[in-house]
Amino acid sequence: MTYRRLFSLRQAVPQNAVPQSEPLPGQSPNNAGGHWYEVGDWGRLDRFLLLGSEGGTYYVGERALTRDNAMAVQRCLIEDGRRVVARTVEISQAGRAPRNDPALFVLAMAAAAEDEATRRAALSAIPLVARTGTHILAFADMVEGFRGWGRGLRRGVARWFTSQDSDRLALQAVKYMNRGGWALRDLLRLAHPLTDEAATRILFDWIAHPNQADAIGAARAAFPLVDGLYRIREASGPTEAAAIIRDRRLPREAVPTEKLTAPEVWESLLADMPLGALIRNLGKLSQVGLLNIGSEAAATVIRRLADGEALSRARIHPVQVLLALKTYAQGHGERGKLSWIPVPAVVDALDGAFDRAFATIEPTGKRLLVAVDVSGSMHGTRCAGSPTLSAMEAAAAMAMGFVRTERKVEVVAFDTELHSAPLTPRQRLDDVVRLFGRWRGGTDVALPMAYALGRKLEVDAIVVITDNETWAGRQHPIQALKRYRETVNPAAKAVVLAATANAGSVVPDDDPLSLGCAGFDAAVPQVVAGFLKG
Repeated sequence: MTYRRLFSLRQAVPQNAVPQSEPLPGQSPNNAGGHWYEVGDWGRLDRFLLLGSEGGTYYVGERALTRDNAMAVQRCLIEDGRRVVARTVEISQAGRAPRNDPALFVLAMAAAAEDEATRRAALSAIPLVARTGTHILAFADMVEGFRGWGRGLRRGVARWFTSQDSDRLALQAVKYMNRGGWALRDLLRLAHPLTDEAATRILFDWIAHPNQADAIGAARAAFPLVDGLYRIREASGPTEAAAIIRDRRLPREAVPTEKLTAPEVWESLLADMPLGALIRNLGKLSQVGLLNIGSEAAATVIRRLADGEALSRARIHPVQVLLALKTYAQGHGERGKLSWIPVPAVVDALDGAFDRAFATIEPTGKRLLVAVDVSGSMHGTRCAGSPTLSAMEAAAAMAMGFVRTERKVEVVAFDTELHSAPLTPRQRLDDVVRLFGRWRGGTDVALPMAYALGRKLEVDAIVVITDNETWAGRQHPIQALKRYRETVNPAAKAVVLAATANAGSVVPDDDPLSLGCAGFDAAVPQVVAGFLKG
């Protein structure tokens, strides 16, 4: 007999328990054969903005999940469109989501709303949500699927061009002249923005007429960045290209692909490379030989990753750091043939940057049981549009956020059994991800509550990170939670962090001691801390 069989959580079930395959009052079927409480449309709006629906879930395809979320967004727009726009701007500007595409999608829907006030609010918010050239080009592609290019939309896009100073607009034009079948030239010709600033008019003329010698000459004379774009195309070798990059402060996107194989070029790019681009290009920096153990470039990268304020200013989301950590540590990309030898100190720096990517959090001092869903559906669901990062891996990272913040925390994992997972603050994030990768059974979200009850654990809150697709248990999570409160701690709170943007939760909205929210939102630790503190 194994020790696990000496204490089976699934046997400690009261006679009046209802199996998860049957509904409790107020529940509806989930996607896995169990039951959950429907999340309201405003909750689904938040989940979609924060988590997106790229890759779908284990049970629901990407197209169907996006359609369902779009219908919820549409209902919110009908109820209070300006509130939808305000929420979209708030989440996008705060950098709370790993990707900005869901916010652009919601804004495009709002720009086509029947209510005129909603449309005006959405069009006015374009520069606030579409902050870069790639954002505005993506927005143009999305919005065209909902409406035509009327006067209001043209004015809204024109404000994107005129709300920026000429130097920033030049940077956007150099970096993002074309994306996804759209070009800034297309938008400029549709919007016809007007300005009294001479430098901006020169830039508009160049964007609209990129092949005219007069427009090119004027833009090169007015903007060193534009001049550098043309000069580097004519550079005779890596040394000259590197000098042009330093002199004109060119971004990577302005450098011809054939010149991006030389370490001198990347060394020059590194000097002014934005932090997000730095994190994305660590593999390439190692592959060209710039990042080595003890190299000056490695010291620069480590120093920048250790700057918490810079991470916050650059809106670097924890999931972005996790994806970079996973990719860089494995020594090869998921697409293409790029491979490299990871620098251990850089891997450590990424691990530390994960912590810093969360805003500064004060420990609650509460006793927490953190339970991570490691069932097959968590492994099979992609996170934030990434082809490599699963919801389970992001959930493990969120659990480590609690371990490194709180002093009184126990972590367990569960599928159809409960698994011990004694994490420590000093553990490496990639080690934790490997640990949670060992399991992938069915889903019984009642197990963490049953575990706390069976062990008579005195905790102030049970935090569960799950996709809510529970089905395998002999009692519902809310029943197990009720028994724990009746037997051990009547004031115990429950926090359920959603791992996917689906429609349900295992706790009802009307339970004042329970909180449901999106699991990988960068603001989650602060939200949970506020809830636990009352």
